[in-house]
Amino acid sequence: MELQFPSVILLFTFLLSLFVLAKTVIQGSTGKKSYRTLPPGPWRLPLIGNLHQLFGSLPHRALRDLAKKYGPLMRLQLGEVSAIIVSSPEIAKEVMKTHDAIFARRPFLISAKCLTYDYTDIVFSPHGNYWRQLRKICTTELLNTKRVQSFQSIREDEVLNLIKAIHSNQESVINLSDILSAMTFGITGRTVFGKKCKDQDAFISFLIEVTKIVSGFSLPDLYPSVKLLQDVSGMRRKAAKLHQKCDRILGEILNEHREKKLTTKNVQAEAEDLVDIFLELQQDGDPEFPITDNNIKAVIMDIFGAGGEPSSTTLEWAIAELLKNPRVMKEAQAEVRRVFGRKGNVEENGIHELKFLKAVVKETLRLYPPGPLLVPRESIESCEINGYEIPEKTRVIVNAWAIGRDPRHWNEADTFFPERFLDSSVDFRGTDFEYIPFGAGRRICPGITFALPNIELPLAQLLYHFDWKLPNGIKQEDLDMTEAFGITVRRAKDLLLIPFAHPSSFLQS
Repeated sequence: MELQFPSVILLFTFLLSLFVLAKTVIQGSTGKKSYRTLPPGPWRLPLIGNLHQLFGSLPHRALRDLAKKYGPLMRLQLGEVSAIIVSSPEIAKEVMKTHDAIFARRPFLISAKCLTYDYTDIVFSPHGNYWRQLRKICTTELLNTKRVQSFQSIREDEVLNLIKAIHSNQESVINLSDILSAMTFGITGRTVFGKKCKDQDAFISFLIEVTKIVSGFSLPDLYPSVKLLQDVSGMRRKAAKLHQKCDRILGEILNEHREKKLTTKNVQAEAEDLVDIFLELQQDGDPEFPITDNNIKAVIMDIFGAGGEPSSTTLEWAIAELLKNPRVMKEAQAEVRRVFGRKGNVEENGIHELKFLKAVVKETLRLYPPGPLLVPRESIESCEINGYEIPEKTRVIVNAWAIGRDPRHWNEADTFFPERFLDSSVDFRGTDFEYIPFGAGRRICPGITFALPNIELPLAQLLYHFDWKLPNGIKQEDLDMTEAFGITVRRAKDLLLIPFAHPSSFLQS
């Protein structure tokens, strides 16, 4: 969710458009409904509202700082958009459980309309029958536990390639960020497509560009009535171009799968990829819920978006925190090497025994949730929360990053301390609102079961096979942990490390 800063020309056009908008607002203000008890919030500037308070800082941090002053339910004006910011577990529960049906709608985002095939994906589709049917398909057919387990060999194969690539460069500086990204997209690609497609790398690069503009923080999305901004900012053109490129690649992949189906008989279900499964559902045909090619393409975009960068970013932060905390690193490595002994390798079937490693993953997700600001919601009608009135069509932004670091619920909230989860029942499945890295309620991420093995297995292998050092004499306390804000909280700088193969690794024999 990157804030896009206008050029001089764009700014001039933008201010001119705002002048016209201001006249419209002033002329129509007498017809507006007034609310007596709106949530508190900072003073707003004319036209831009509170946008200036987000510039120059990472939005999730800026919003947390504002919430310290104005409270966990805070009202902001983001251009034309009236928004509330949720920064506590109690208010999050009100939004995502008590009033979940009221806040189940997604806001209209100009870029998302084009890139999600007119809101036919899971993330942005309107709450209703279509969304319910699509989510049911994802949870019962595409991403259920049995299906995810059937892709175990893909995960093990891709992670083994990762380990071999690192081993071939042991005792040399490697860019772990790049290697982890290639691995997680490799797993996702083979899971969805069955094999690496010829245009897969191009598709992934296009997808990364998509995540930069589908944010809700671009000027056209904050001033939707100023249509000129869509063209002047280049958003409409860029979104259309990215959509065209992704659509061509996905169309070719669907056609290849159909041709393969015609020439191949008795394909085992275990060998099917997600495109095969979707095409079977399409062919079976539910007259009340016909699945189009565009529906399939939209869901593929979602799966790649959720299964690639978020997993690799979580792995990066986990390794970085372990390096900064050698005591925790030592304990995590000791556990994985004790459980798998001299087998020479980590087996996914034994991951459930790694209690401390699972705590490391949980703690990483607490400090660095995949989306620091959950995908925004919008109220379909007015309601009351904590004694405050929330008008209809108010945008709701839940600061999962701030909630995970709330000192009222977490001791030493900014400290990496995985042990806090060892004897705790707190989980990320959406019932514990102090810990919502994947969201909660009806709109909780349906791919949790798919994402976790893509994090736990690679992390266990990295800790089993290698010891790690920082290059160029950098001390562990000096490791740069600066964030770069996006749809996921990436590291601002790539993680450069030196791996040293451990004697227990089969690669040493």
